[in-house]
Amino acid sequence: MGPIEVGATGTSRALILNATFEPLGIVSTRRALLLILDTRAELVHATERHFRSEHACLPEPSVVRLARYVRVPHDRTVAVNRRTVFARDGHRCQYCGDTAESIDHVLPRSRGGPHTWDNVVAACRRCNTKKEARLPHEAGMVLRCLPAPPRHRIWLLALSGGGRSEWAPYLGEESLTA
Repeated sequence: MGPIEVGATGTSRALILNATFEPLGIVSTRRALLLILDTRAELVHATERHFRSEHACLPEPSVVRLARYVRVPHDRTVAVNRRTVFARDGHRCQYCGDTAESIDHVLPRSRGGPHTWDNVVAACRRCNTKKEARLPHEAGMVLRCLPAPPRHRIWLLALSGGGRSEWAPYLGEESLTA
């Protein structure tokens, strides 16, 4: 088979599942297609687009499942950064519920607060400015929910920048709207 070309809309991404249908990560659709062609994975869901070569026209993978089980360490940690915090908090300020524009350390760094999942929340500019280098109760503010490390599926969506509707059965419906 000759070189594979993707349409003018560019490269997109595919969800890769373990043999047990557990979500493992996000790969480019080109990588997913190569796994299928090498018989290391099977196509579960395809998009409406196609990869074309001189002798073949193959559907663009959206979800693929590995043919063999891959053992995954369960102690993987997710980096604390703006993108992953926003994904965990649904892009909402954890003080007032408005659209978040920044991250805030509940226990300020100037007071020895760590840059960890249980100390960082998404915040709007108004709340972040109001709180300054104080504790929430000192600024007369209350957290809507206590910060915690994200669930695995939120981490996947943070890496991918969003999810497709056909990923919902594997990631959970609620995570596609977060």
